[in-house]
Order: sequence, then C-alpha cells, then structure tokens
Amino acid sequence: MAQTVHSYTVLFEPAEEGGYVVHVPALPGCVTQGETLDEAREMAADAIRLYLEVLEDEGRPIPPDVSTPAMIEKLEIAMGA
Repeated sequence: MAQTVHSYTVLFEPAEEGGYVVHVPALPGCVTQGETLDEAREMAADAIRLYLEVLEDEGRPIPPDVSTPAMIEKLEIAMGA
C-alpha cells in the first residue's frame, strides 16, 4: 500500500504549569501536550495520526489543512479613567 503524507498546521501554546498544549485547527478536538517543544511535536504527530486513522476506519473523509493560517495579535485594552 502506498504511503500518503498529510500536512497540518499546529499551534503550540505554553502551558501555565510548564510544557506546551498543542491544537490542530483543521481537526476539531485534536489537542495534546508535551513537557518540551520536541515532545509536544511528537505527541502532536501521534495525535494527528490516530485522529486520521479513526476517520479512515469510520469511512469518513480526511479534512484538508486550514486554508488560512492562524493569526495571533496582542491587543492593549485601556480600562478606567
């Protein structure tokens, strides 16, 4: 069987308790974490692989990556007088 390669955008968010939380915007509910950035990457690859395997087992389509990359901005909000 030929190997298929999928590519997904992942978002790494520093966790308050340390490490990183990883979100995959194109795969709803696909979230994982790791103590280091390298571990978070490995965990994300495993989570994506398992997510896609479940979709294939259920005969559901594999979604494409999000077409628009996430945008992160910091906004300053003035409060009070």
